[in-house]
Amino acid sequence: MENLNPPLAEDLRRILIDEKAIAERVDALADEINRDYRNITDPLILVGVLKGSFIFMADLSRRLTIPHIVDFIAISSYGKQGDKRGEVRLLMDTRENLADHDVLIVEDILDSGNTLSYLISAFKARGTRSVSTAVFLDKPERHETEVPIEYKGFTIPDVWVVGYGLDYKEKHRTLPYVAEMIPQA
Repeated sequence: MENLNPPLAEDLRRILIDEKAIAERVDALADEINRDYRNITDPLILVGVLKGSFIFMADLSRRLTIPHIVDFIAISSYGKQGDKRGEVRLLMDTRENLADHDVLIVEDILDSGNTLSYLISAFKARGTRSVSTAVFLDKPERHETEVPIEYKGFTIPDVWVVGYGLDYKEKHRTLPYVAEMIPQA
């Protein structure tokens, strides 16, 4: 079979998850969501966490056959020095009223769990009927807060990854696969 992946950029170590594996897993996740929400009466509201989730959310939402609405939220969880230990701040809220609706939070990566925990609590406080999560990548070694993941794409080791929505300083976000970056000095 022909290699569909181009040569890696010099700051990338290896491809962790290729295009084919991503497509197959997103198909399987969509099948699970379609099955689990087949009896809902109102559209499921998918809330993508910007920017990282946009490619995963686009692919996932196109595969859903149940009624659904796509919305976004922007959150910052970085501290002043660029680390992940900062407090969670809302930068852009959803446009949809989430009250009395089933909500599926679509997240690119579960790292510490702090952002997802914040969103679950905030959405429940808005009177949602239910809140569930779809996480493309999970780094269990990094969890500080345990949060439920109803729909998980892949579990990965504690390495910096880019591609399929994830970036490093806005670089490599649109790669069609997930690659490990060589640590930056």
